[in-house]
Amino acid sequence: MIKFLPEENYFFSSLINDENYFSGFSAKILGDGRKIETLIRFFSQENINFLKIIIPEQIHSANVALVPQQKDDYQIEKIEEVDGLITNKARVLLIVRTADCLPIIYVEKEKGVVAISHNGWRGTIKKISKNIVEKMISLGADKKKIKVAIGPGIGSCCYKIDEDRYFQFKTEFDGYSEKIFVYRGSWYLNLALLNYLLLLDWGIKKENIDFFPFCTFCDKKRFFSFRRDKGKKEYGEMFSFIIKY
Repeated sequence: MIKFLPEENYFFSSLINDENYFSGFSAKILGDGRKIETLIRFFSQENINFLKIIIPEQIHSANVALVPQQKDDYQIEKIEEVDGLITNKARVLLIVRTADCLPIIYVEKEKGVVAISHNGWRGTIKKISKNIVEKMISLGADKKKIKVAIGPGIGSCCYKIDEDRYFQFKTEFDGYSEKIFVYRGSWYLNLALLNYLLLLDWGIKKENIDFFPFCTFCDKKRFFSFRRDKGKKEYGEMFSFIIKY
């Protein structure tokens, strides 16, 4: 279940968070996740003891980086040309930043493997989540025990796409056409549902997936939105995170 903590102003999945794992999706009120001071302020307030903060460059790819534990002093590291991060090391804080694209968090608790990905339309069509799952398995994770939380993104109510993108998705995911598209004078895409269906196809159990119920474009009070706010003074991005202790 996706829950909201109003005093801390972030959402989290009850499938993932426990005494050994801390993850979540920030609300707009916490500030622009692109700014390092926003991240430092939040994790300091939450008393999160981490060795490193790792942030992917996010180029709308399906590239995933394995993050090793570092013994150097506290620092923030940005990894170029990736949209997904995975680690089996403790106290390594993985981050993605989004404002309509989907953040997705993954964990296999028995093997202690965690991951996070930025799933825009390009990353989805390139199957970034499949790459994450396969790399988790390569680190010893059991696919049947992987738990996933799909975070806040733009909904089919607002995600209008042109015909070129419609046919691109229809060609790649034709079996899902009746489920992921809505026609209301133009085509609208349900990106979150598509990622959910793909995770099922790749062997993640239905009961192990949390599905975020809100649309970032619709909910101006709680979320930034690229499509709604780009170019405006108030534009920013949410941050999503996962760490194991």
